Amino acid sequence: MMNSRVLTVSEPGERLDTWVASSCPEISRAEARRLIEAGLVRVGGRTVRGSRRLAAGDVVEIDAPEPAQTGLQALGLPLVILYEDADVVVVDKPAGVTVHASPGHHDDTLVNVLLAHYPEIGSLSELRPGIVHRLDKDTSGVMMVARNAAAEQELARQIKDREVEKTYLAIVIGRVAPAEGVVEAPLGRHPRDRKRRAIVEGGREARTRYRVLTQGPAAALLEVGLETGRTHQIRVHLAAIGYPVLGDPIYGRRSEAIARQALHSLRLAFRQPQTGELVVVGVEAPEDFRRALDAMGLCVPDSR
Repeated sequence: MMNSRVLTVSEPGERLDTWVASSCPEISRAEARRLIEAGLVRVGGRTVRGSRRLAAGDVVEIDAPEPAQTGLQALGLPLVILYEDADVVVVDKPAGVTVHASPGHHDDTLVNVLLAHYPEIGSLSELRPGIVHRLDKDTSGVMMVARNAAAEQELARQIKDREVEKTYLAIVIGRVAPAEGVVEAPLGRHPRDRKRRAIVEGGREARTRYRVLTQGPAAALLEVGLETGRTHQIRVHLAAIGYPVLGDPIYGRRSEAIARQALHSLRLAFRQPQTGELVVVGVEAPEDFRRALDAMGLCVPDSR
């Protein structure tokens, strides 16, 4: 069976294949290209190339095959549930856990654990069922997951339209000045290392807000707000202004104070997909993060 949908473009300038993948969380960019090449994606009723730049108001029709039940295995590990209703579950993701299947990680991901608790999400997509946003493997904290297709589409829309508030805690190296600010710089793949992201001309718009909560002699605790949600955004932006995240092995350096990057998803605010009611969910930083604060001479805030 085919799953057909009609969507309207709100922001101009994005490539069709990129836009389809970002607008439909169950469709990867590679899958979007295949659908476009097969004539299953139309703009204004016509088939076009994936490189076509979209204009505001363009109407995009997408015909995608219904996903088969996922072949991923359920993993019966504990799951800390912060909030749940019929449409959404919000969990406390531990550091060290990959969100969804990737090279080297197929049966030991957060998705595998979710399938054991919420088997119904297995019908949503092949490898990323219910996943509408991600946290890096070594980032801890609040993360939401859709429980049905309608919720998945609505939450993805809220994220795309920047209606979801994402707040993080980050321990960074250095004495931060000014004490609050905004980093606005486009992000894309690093020109020489495809596993890294970098500030690149022509990259995707990215905007990060920060403010100092506690300043120590050689490190600071920041509250960070994401206005966009690009891969590694906080880590790249803070490193770019001279304040790399403590323990970040890619954009900074490893630390004896913590065995991962000191980044924690503190709070999410979103609208319940059916009722529109505001939902705010938060969780305090885990023990390793709090030990790192102490090691760096920083006081521990009330992170709720």
